[in-house]
Amino acid sequence: MESNAHRRVRRRDHLAQENGDTELSCSIDELDPWTAWAYRPRTISLLFIGACFLIWASGALDPESSESGDLVTSVKRGVWAMIAVFLAYCLLQAPSTVLIRPHPAIWRLVHGMAVVYLVALTFLLFQKRDDARQFMKFLHPDLGVELPERSYGADCRIYIPENPSSRFKNVYDTLFDEFVLAHIFGWWGKAILIRNQPLLWVLSIGFELMEFTFRHMLPNFNECWWDSIILDILTCNWFGIWAGMHTVRYFDGKTYEWVGISRQPNIISKVKRTLGQFTPAQWDKDEWHPLLGPWRFIQVLSLCVVFLTVELNTFFLKFCLWIPPRNPVIIYRLILWWLIAIPTIREYNSYLQDRKPVKKVGAFCWLSIAICIVELLICIKFGHGLYPKAMPKWLVVFWLSVGVALALFLLTWSWKLHQSYSKKRR
Repeated sequence: MESNAHRRVRRRDHLAQENGDTELSCSIDELDPWTAWAYRPRTISLLFIGACFLIWASGALDPESSESGDLVTSVKRGVWAMIAVFLAYCLLQAPSTVLIRPHPAIWRLVHGMAVVYLVALTFLLFQKRDDARQFMKFLHPDLGVELPERSYGADCRIYIPENPSSRFKNVYDTLFDEFVLAHIFGWWGKAILIRNQPLLWVLSIGFELMEFTFRHMLPNFNECWWDSIILDILTCNWFGIWAGMHTVRYFDGKTYEWVGISRQPNIISKVKRTLGQFTPAQWDKDEWHPLLGPWRFIQVLSLCVVFLTVELNTFFLKFCLWIPPRNPVIIYRLILWWLIAIPTIREYNSYLQDRKPVKKVGAFCWLSIAICIVELLICIKFGHGLYPKAMPKWLVVFWLSVGVALALFLLTWSWKLHQSYSKKRR
């Protein structure tokens, strides 16, 4: 017969596999009594509940009532039901990620949402530009209408003497633009993700260079010098990075000794412990070390390239598909990308620190790169004929020079490392 100790070990390992928590494996007996129910697998019960919901929503038992709607409504409901079924499967059965807070099922759901977004982008890629624009009406009724792009660099004067109502109108209009808050909260979120201040400043200055590079294509990138340098880099981006790094230091300095809710002495402590479930179980120190070697430099540089590409895709998708900046679709995409980026950065940093000779990136890393590529392909395909102005020759020469200089730098670095290794062997 199997001993009780062996049974407890097998039960603990089984529950750890079910919950996706390989580092903090525990059994039901070791969980807090108030939250143990959330970690008990109820896949069969939820399957039957979902089936009952499908019977009610589809009208399977009363087909005559469901035939009253038109074809467009039926197709919409069918597509949303298909997405809901797939997300329910991911919530219950998809592989878990490296994250366990607030619950492993949350990140399985995010994984499913990323797959749905990738599939939807692939479908959109195979459409014509005009059809894709009209297709966006199914996501929001205000879409599908051509919108004028706002140019921030039409008048770069700080002081306008001929305007009696507001002589600093250009400054006020820029300060109260929706992109100001987007800059601050965006860089606060990136600081929490990357947790490396020099790398954040590289991304901040790099995006401003991208705006300067593509301003002949998008009027939205045509900014005044004081808007780009003072307001964006030195004010909004700096404040977002500063606040984000302070958040990182706060979580880095905490002592992570979690006690169950039922063991808290009073109501205030129980509320704090409940809210603490939405914070990390432990705080990982990301070590990027881009100067560790040429290959590590390329790996960190690739992360920066993907980050900047995702940022640029936001503006080019908005321009090609006629999506206004304040439309909820833009907000939903940014929130989804932020949720995807949380496990992606953790997986990629673990990949860089892993010393195994054979290794592969995580599922979220793969999905992030795939989504970025498909978004870029949509921007390229739908952008044909929309940009009459060619890139200035001096700008082409500049970036070619940067590429050649970077290649020479990496080759020289690799050659010097090779020479030093050869001397050590001798």
